[in-house]
Formats: sequence, structure tokens, C-alpha cells
Amino acid sequence: MTRAEMDKLGWDELDILLVTGDCYVDHPSYGVSLIGRMLLAQNYRVGIIAQPDWRDPDCMKKLGRPRIGAGVSSGNMDSMVNIYTAGRRLRREDAYSENGETGHRPPHALVVYTQLVKRAFPGLPVMIGGLEASLRRIAHYDYWQDKLRPSMLVDSKADILSFGQGERSVTEIFRRMRDGEELGGIKGTAVLLGKNAAMKFDPQDKYRELPSWEEFNQNRDAIMQATKLVETTMGAFSQTGLFQRYGDRILVVEPPPEPLTTEELDAVHDLPYYGGPHPAYKGRIPAFETIKHSIPAIRGCPGGCAFCGLVSHQGRYVTSRSHESIKSDVERISKRKDFRGTISDIGGAAGNIYMSEVKDKNRCAKCRRSSCLFPKICDNYKCDGLDLIKLLREVRSMPQVKHLYINSGIRLDLVLRQEELFRELIQHHVSGHMKLAPEHLHPTVLKYMRKSSAEEFFEVVRRFYEESAKCGKKQYVIPLFISNFPGCGEKEMKVVDDFLNQNNWSPQQVQDYIPLPMTMGAAMYYTGKDPDGNPITVNRGLKERRGQIQVLKRKRPGSRFLKSQDKNSRK
Repeated sequence: MTRAEMDKLGWDELDILLVTGDCYVDHPSYGVSLIGRMLLAQNYRVGIIAQPDWRDPDCMKKLGRPRIGAGVSSGNMDSMVNIYTAGRRLRREDAYSENGETGHRPPHALVVYTQLVKRAFPGLPVMIGGLEASLRRIAHYDYWQDKLRPSMLVDSKADILSFGQGERSVTEIFRRMRDGEELGGIKGTAVLLGKNAAMKFDPQDKYRELPSWEEFNQNRDAIMQATKLVETTMGAFSQTGLFQRYGDRILVVEPPPEPLTTEELDAVHDLPYYGGPHPAYKGRIPAFETIKHSIPAIRGCPGGCAFCGLVSHQGRYVTSRSHESIKSDVERISKRKDFRGTISDIGGAAGNIYMSEVKDKNRCAKCRRSSCLFPKICDNYKCDGLDLIKLLREVRSMPQVKHLYINSGIRLDLVLRQEELFRELIQHHVSGHMKLAPEHLHPTVLKYMRKSSAEEFFEVVRRFYEESAKCGKKQYVIPLFISNFPGCGEKEMKVVDDFLNQNNWSPQQVQDYIPLPMTMGAAMYYTGKDPDGNPITVNRGLKERRGQIQVLKRKRPGSRFLKSQDKNSRK
């Protein structure tokens, strides 16, 4: 991060400069740190500029001009989500900054940082990546500006965009930059062709055409068409790319890279991370405090929820780390001075999808579903939870571990088919409260969200309290609900309100819907239609949204936790 550190390593210049909108935390949960360690292992000299002062035109020059190129990310979150609330107001805390201070990154940070790098080092090739790049790789709707925006490549003028996790694509990108080769044709990337190259572009049957930028601006329904196309080409083994016209230029989006194998994911996590914030930081970094004693165990999510960016970022295919790799993480964590014997989580997008399996990968290559689990679980998908039970028992038996909790949300549609795992979690791995995310209770809204039925939620709650009573534990469910999802009007929200009133329950966490770029929920919000083209209710301004927010915020008498149906539990 500094010239002094370069001198200590004997480096007179960098090969690759990485820029991030987050504080530099050398941990595999931070994308830039993971990519940096991976490149370092390949003998590149890598430097990181974390949270540069974008108001200073020379902020990118402090480590000198890199020899090969630069990689830019806005951080672990989209910068607009990081800065603004669902009400389009400034957030009071930035969890990825020292002491939670705000103001350390600009709106649309990816564009700002890239232009600063280009200005500082004319002619230097620049790659953009991370979540913001993934969710904004094609034309999209920006909720905070309430307007359409083109691909991030158009605004940032970067040379190439890497979407998804990036381990495969980033390695190839910087190799080609080093060797002076063309950057097109790399899986998991997008490039913007100039006029001459666009005239020669031949999509044949390898690419499908998205509505053009001009069509986006002329027809509101174009974003729905584009979202459907993106979802059908995001399968783990898809061989179909996309292209989108911008006047006489063409954006070419390659198919996603094949997911890492377990062995490859283990290797990424076994790199010699420092395991915490760079020593230059003296204060606490809230986001790291949340995960410092937890272990990321999986990649991907089979759910395909309409409000979630994982559909177009990590994809549906699940890769899991091996037991040995996870236990080596436990060993490392246990050596931290602040470790007191509690592993706070082993999970990822969900706490019960570890070692999900696909019976036939050839079927996956042809699959065009947006979800492996909705409207019903695919018969090619298997996740019985037995391997996770074995892992939990192994970690629980390690002498350093006093408590092991699963704090990642539990998928309701799976847990009812994982009876043995459900019992194991309730008996040993609940920290007093289990998070469940029905998200809503009205069937129409749940259908739009691609979530489980309310009946499944009620059954999971019943079994949870029944099993907790059997093992003599007083434990509670914390359900998570979303207000103002497209299609949710006053009538639909009343179903949630009635449920909360009947249980005298006031949610601890309130989530008002935010339309993330390139998600089906954002397409529904922008068009005011469901995926079939039917008009739906959409609450847009804060005045319209406030009523549903208050349903979740309302203080009700009794416990703040969802209570058992046992009358004695109220005493």
C-alpha cells in the first residue's frame, strides 16, 4: 500500500495496480484481496490503493506507474447501495470503512476511479471488476438516479470488464496485457468494440442480441427482455454470449466462466492471507468485525431470487470447499488474539446449501431456468445436507472450538427436505435465534420474488419450536421480510401485517426493497409489469413506500422475537 512497503520488498515498480473503494482487508471475503493474493502467487508484483481520495487528481500516482495494467473495483458492494438507502438518503455508516466513517468513496465509484487511473497513466490498460461491474455490465436501470445508464464500459472507458468472481478471467486478462495480446473472447468478460471492429463482428450462433441502448431509451419493456436473456445465459456451463448495440459500437459479453472446482476453491482460500485489516488502520472496520470469526464455505446460490444480484454475479452453480480446507481456516482463526472459541458461521449465500450437487452437468449446460429451486426443485439438483452434518461434527470436535453457529440464512425450500440436518442445526448450531427469510407471506408476491410458499415457512417454524423443546432449549425464530417489492400493494402487505400482529412480533431488521441493477425485480420495478407482461402495483416515491415500511417498523406489545405457539411461552 505504500512506497516504503515496496522498498522493503525490493520492488522498484509494480506490475499490477489494484484499486478498491473499501479499506484494504487481506481476507478472502474481500474480492480485491483475493485477486491480489492470486496474482502475487503467480509472481506478479501487486500494489493496492484502497479508498483513494478521488478529489485529488494525483491520488492514483502514489505507487508509481504499473508495468502491465490496473484492475479497478468499487469494493464488495455496489457504490450506490453503499452510499444511499432505499429512500435515496445518505447512509449513516459505511461498514467497509475505518470506524464506519462515510464519505470515503464517490457515487459510481467504478467510473470515477477508472477515469482517474486513465488520467494518471495514459495508455495503461485498465480492467474493471467486482460486484458493481457485474451488475452493470449491460445497459441497466439505476434506482438512485431514477434513470437508465449504459454499460459501465461506456461510462468508465475501461478496456475490459470482468464479471462474476473473476479468478479464471483475471488471470488471463493480465497475461494478455503483459504479452500485448487482444483482450476479446475471454469467458466471464465484456469488451466494447469500436466502429471498425463492430462492422466485422459476426455473432453467428454463439451470441444472442440484447435490445440496443437506443431501444432501452425508446421502449420501457426492453429492460425486461434483456433481463430474461441474461438469466437464460447465466448457467454454469453456458456457451452462449450476448451483444448490445450502442450506435455504431457493440458491447460483447462472453459466456460466464466455468465454476471453480473444489480443489481450485481450496487453493484460493489457502493463499497466505494476513487475515485482517492492513496494519495502517488503527480503528475498527465494521464489515470485517462481522466476519472475522466466520468461514466462507461456498460459492454460488441455486435460489435465483428476483431481488438478488447473485443470479447475474456468482450464478446458480454451487462450489463447496473441502472439509480439510475449512478446518485449516478454523486453525488459523483460533490463533487470533481475540478468538474466544466461537466460530460465528460456516456458510455463504445460505447456510444449508453446502455440497449441493448436480447429477448431470450436461443437463445444466442446456438449462435456461432462472432458479434451481423455483417454482419447484429441479430433479437434477441434490442437497440432502448429510455432508454438512459431517463437517459440522468434525469442526465441533476440534479442541479450539467451544461454539459453532450457522448464521447464514436457511433456505426454507431445502430445510424441509433435510430433516437430519435441521435437527443438527437446532440442537447444536443456533445461537439462540435462527434467521429465516420468508421475505413475504402473500402468494402472488412470493411468486414474483421466486420464494417458498408461506405454508413452508409456517411448517419450518413449527418444527423449529418442536425440536427446540425436545432438546430443552428456549430458542427463537427471526423472520426477515421485504417491504415494497414490485407487485406488493396494500392488500398484499396486510397479510404480513396480520401475521405480525397475531404473533405480537416486531422485526429486529427492516428491509425496504432496493431494485439492484440487472435483477428481475429491477425490471419489474422499472416497467411496472410482471415477467409475463401483466401490470402490477409499484410503490416508487418515499411517500408511497412509507406505509409498508411502517408495517415492519411498528412496535407491537410482547416479545420482539417470534414466539412459539405454546401459550406458556408468553409468561
